Amino acid sequence: MNTQYTDLLRWPFADEPSLTAPHVASMTWRDGLLAHWPVDPDGVRPHVPDQLTLETRDGQAWLSVLPFVLTNVGLRGTPSIARLAFPQLTVRTYVRYRGDPGLFFFSIDVDNALVTATVGRTTRLPVYPARMRVGATEDTHVAFESQRRKPVPAADTPARFGATYRPVGEVRTAEPGTLEYWLTARRRFYAPEAGGILTGEIRHEPWPLQPAEVTIYENTMFDANGLPTPTDDPIVHYADDLSMTGSIPRRLHRG
Repeated sequence: MNTQYTDLLRWPFADEPSLTAPHVASMTWRDGLLAHWPVDPDGVRPHVPDQLTLETRDGQAWLSVLPFVLTNVGLRGTPSIARLAFPQLTVRTYVRYRGDPGLFFFSIDVDNALVTATVGRTTRLPVYPARMRVGATEDTHVAFESQRRKPVPAADTPARFGATYRPVGEVRTAEPGTLEYWLTARRRFYAPEAGGILTGEIRHEPWPLQPAEVTIYENTMFDANGLPTPTDDPIVHYADDLSMTGSIPRRLHRG
């Protein structure tokens, strides 16, 4: 029986399924920020498909914005000359489908026209073209700026994000049972698709998390996706140099 949302306090989940879909793509995450905001679940639930259960932690739903750079992107086994590199910005929350925990993507902004067109056409993921700039400041911060080239149909707000960030502590992995683990240790993702749901898998080692010093000076990503704007400060982490593989998204449910 599906509920509107569920508050799960234990992690890892004993019933989390093994990853079995063929992983045809590989890539490396670099220079990434993971920023997570607690929000009222009633404000998020209408934006998640009914077939998915919105997860909460201590009574709060969570929205996350992740700016990062993907390098060495391509089909597994292909030579480096056939690989791509581009910045990306995702907006997501935390869900379950029939007991399986995962991530739900509201939007995936990409600064690569070929990738945007190809992924959008072949998978129907919510991928949007964006103009992005990634560089470094004099004090070694990563400087990340993004502006979506066209708005989400249901929203008029331009999708913009700007931040500087850097690591300020040692690398560590999240401990099972902690909020950090709950927010990051997920290997399955979901996304809307023409009245149905797409699902896919990502495989990688535990996140190399570091405390982060962050200044977010512009963020309209919640309004641009029709989501409630959080009022609390985010929980933030820096993560760099993480190799990943991924499966091709497939349709999970229609209607």
